Amino acid sequence: MDIEFNNLIQLQKLDKETMNISFFLENIPSQIDEISKKIESSSQIISQAKEKMIQNQKKRRDLEAEVKDIKENKSKYNRQLNDIKTNIEYSSLLKEIKEAQQKVDALEEEIISEMLAADEIEDEIKTANQKHIEAEQKLSKEKEILQQKKKESEAKKKELIQEKEKLMPKIPAEQIGLYLKIFKKNNGIPLSPVNEDFCSMCHMRIRPQMLNELKGKKKLILCENCGRILYVLN
Repeated sequence: MDIEFNNLIQLQKLDKETMNISFFLENIPSQIDEISKKIESSSQIISQAKEKMIQNQKKRRDLEAEVKDIKENKSKYNRQLNDIKTNIEYSSLLKEIKEAQQKVDALEEEIISEMLAADEIEDEIKTANQKHIEAEQKLSKEKEILQQKKKESEAKKKELIQEKEKLMPKIPAEQIGLYLKIFKKNNGIPLSPVNEDFCSMCHMRIRPQMLNELKGKKKLILCENCGRILYVLN
């Protein structure tokens, strides 16, 4: 009985395509997760900028409250000047008033600095928002493409499985058994064509007697080195 190598070759082709699709499908969730992380990272930049603005506003409120307190004390000192009896007390109070004014000037400069910083943070928020919108659109499109590829790959895998189911009955059970045994040992590649008297997979030279037997296509012959099923290219 002649060996129908074409069926075995087709079976290996179907299995290889199925394996490749399965590998692709297995990696899609991690790719989608990576895209989601990038979108989240883009969103976090906005949150960080907004947090900076919150801290800026809080600092300005604290500075303004401190200025208010100092100005109230300064006003109180000014009112007390009319009640001073000695030059020493008068000079001391004037010093307090001067120091209070100096603190107010310094704090007001700091407030102005924080206001300028707020303008920069506002620009930072706008830029981050724009970049987030662009990134979200781009990454969402990538996710959509992946989802579509997933759908198409699942459909293709189903077709390959159905085609394999139709092919399997055409191959004798003992050949299927040997094929599957070698399939597990050799990373899904149980067959190897002979190319110029060599096994194409491990490059081992095939003995002349084995070559003659292969050409006869009367039985399955395994490579003496890698153990794959050998066949002669037509």
